[in-house]
Amino acid sequence: MISNKTLKIFAVVPAYNEEKKIGQVIEGLKKYISDIIVVNDGSLDKTAQIAKEKGVVLVSHCFNLGLGAALRTGFCLALEKGADIILTFDADGQHNPDDLEKVITPILKGQADVVIGTRLKGKGNMPLSRKIISFLASLFTYIFYGKWVSDSQSGLRAFKRQALEKIKLSSQKMEVSSEIIGQIKKHNLCLKEVPISGIYTSYSLSKGQKIVSGSVRIVWDVLISKLFKI
Repeated sequence: MISNKTLKIFAVVPAYNEEKKIGQVIEGLKKYISDIIVVNDGSLDKTAQIAKEKGVVLVSHCFNLGLGAALRTGFCLALEKGADIILTFDADGQHNPDDLEKVITPILKGQADVVIGTRLKGKGNMPLSRKIISFLASLFTYIFYGKWVSDSQSGLRAFKRQALEKIKLSSQKMEVSSEIIGQIKKHNLCLKEVPISGIYTSYSLSKGQKIVSGSVRIVWDVLISKLFKI
């Protein structure tokens, strides 16, 4: 368990139709963090029921609104509950809970405002298709927002409260990961990347983006968001 007598650490887990993995993900998080918020983003399966049975804080959207909307809901609730450090953690089982301390430590030591776990520099044998998508997404994030991050779409992040209070998100879908990078640059926040391991199974890979469609979708969503400030 990651403990700090003076700081409250929350994990925000956006989830959509993750009944196969959400229970396992919550149990993994509980080994390190006691305050967990699951945002059930309009799931049609038993995601909400399983999360509720696990005893976490559960908030549900009536409809599937997208990753960006789910993160905003989770962030707002974590801040309302007095969180000092807020983590994000994917619900599909691709992140290793053992990496949590590694991601939080730079904030605890005062070395960063935001920490992003990069799968490209860690262990886990990231498939070539994912490496290509990650590189293209990071490239276009740099083009649109002017800041290079090796794994801009990573779902394992940590935010200091004061940093998250400055970050204003408007994206609804997957483009939110790139928007976060833009907000980090806009507010001149100190960002640190740390290597994390990725867990790649047939299930997690099936939930991911395809090389062409995934890359185009992210770029398109970022472009629309930038042009119309959605």
